[in-house]
This record gives sequence, C-alpha cells and structure tokens, in this order.
Amino acid sequence: MARTRHTPLRTSAEDIDAAKHAAETDQTRAPAFRLAFADDDFLTSEDLRGVRFQLEYLKPEFELRRRGINSTVVLFGGARIPEPGKPAWAARNEVQKKNLELASKYYDEARRFAQYASVTSQATGYKDFVVTTGGGPGVMEAGNRGAADVGAPNIGLNIVLPHEQTPNAYITPDLCFNFHYFATRKIHFLLRARAVAIFPGGFGTMDEFFETLTLIQTGRMDRVPLLLFGGEFWKKIINFDALAEAGTISPDDPNLFTIVDSAEEGWDVVRRHYKLPAVKLKAG
Repeated sequence: MARTRHTPLRTSAEDIDAAKHAAETDQTRAPAFRLAFADDDFLTSEDLRGVRFQLEYLKPEFELRRRGINSTVVLFGGARIPEPGKPAWAARNEVQKKNLELASKYYDEARRFAQYASVTSQATGYKDFVVTTGGGPGVMEAGNRGAADVGAPNIGLNIVLPHEQTPNAYITPDLCFNFHYFATRKIHFLLRARAVAIFPGGFGTMDEFFETLTLIQTGRMDRVPLLLFGGEFWKKIINFDALAEAGTISPDDPNLFTIVDSAEEGWDVVRRHYKLPAVKLKAG
C-alpha cells in the first residue's frame, strides 16, 4: 500500500513493542529475529565495539549540545580525599588516615574553586565554564557540590568500575552520564575544557593530568589553564626538574601548568587568562 502524507510513520519504539507481541514460534524465538537495535547480545558483541564507542560519544554530545553547553571547567582529583571532619574511609593504616585527613583541605578548595567557576558560568547563561567532574566521591563530589552551592548546573562523567561507583548527590541529574569506555569518557572531559584543575590523587588523577599535559604539549589541544593544586604534594610526588634535567622533556615544559594552593589563587589564573571579571563569593 502506498504511503500517503496522512499515514503516520512507525517509530523504532513502536516496532520494538510490536516485536515483543509477535506470535510465539520457533522463528520468533530465534536470536536472528530480534531487531538489531534491540538485540543486547548483538550490540554487546566484540564486533560491535566500534558502534558502542560511537554511541558513548554521541549520547552525551547530543545532550550537551541540546543544553547549549559550549565549554567546561574540569576538576580531577582523588576519590579517597574526605570532606573535612568526615572519616578517612579509604585509609588502610594510621599513616594513610593521618595524610588523608590532612588532605581534606583540598575538598574545601575544590568546592570553592567550583563556586568561582559556576558564578562565572551564570553570567553566560550556564553555557560556558560549566563544572565537570568524574562524578564520584572525594574531590569529584566537592566540585559538583561547589556548583550546586550556587545553584549552577554541573556535569558528572561516571564510569562503571569493578567496585560500583555511585554518582555523588550533587550532580545535575540530566547531566549525569555513565561510561563503559575510559577513552570516550576522556574525550568528553577535554573536548570542551577551558580550564583543568588537578587536585591530589592517585593513578587515575595522574593519568588524567599527564594525558592533558601531553595533548597540550603536542598541540593536539589548545593551551588552557592547567592547574596543579597543592605544591607540597606534587613536588614530593613528581620531580619535574629531574625530567627536564634528564632531557626527556623540554626545559620549558613545566611552564605548561601552574602550581597553586588555594581556590582564589587558581581561579585568578583562569580569570586573567580569559580576561574575565572578578568574582566575589559569599563567606563560608
């Protein structure tokens, strides 16, 4: 029958529902009969890995475009760093407990830095400088919380891990995404980033720092303010001068990032880089 302009088009969802109600036969029960886009076994097969990469890229991309979000401020840092006054839940011995409790000051700095970014974002209609984190606890929670403190939308890019990571409660629900692939998640961290703040953390944080640094060093990413929070921590953990002396990096490469110790100091670097107006936060 020829379709007329009055004949409504069937949607994919309608066809999925129709297929569920097909008569039970040997043919309809066979995996081959399933609609390709509704067949979990097919979609999660090894051969469809490239398609899954594309889907993980496109789903957040479409939503961020729909919301008109042009740029972000990304906060990386340790999931194990507790809020001041809260137990150091990740500590495995007394030394770790003491150090994590001391590091809790970075929770407050991350929270306040996110407030600076979010107040600035408000002036753009929340189109630019939108706070983005990995969506978990610790520094990530502090970043999303700082944005929520001032009523700003913020993004959480969660990832499925062997030990379940529940999104923190401060992420804007409609901007809380979940990933299987680290690769596509990293694309979304940096695709819109206009500033990247790195707080003390572990392997994941260092991976994110060095990947960002490499992309900037090689010109694959525009140079943006790259902030290392906690001079005492980073100078103890990584000997940048030794890398330069060894000749494995350029003597000028340490100038690609800035070491800061406070939210005010860090945001001032971002503000001067983009010639942004000064921001005054409420006390507390």
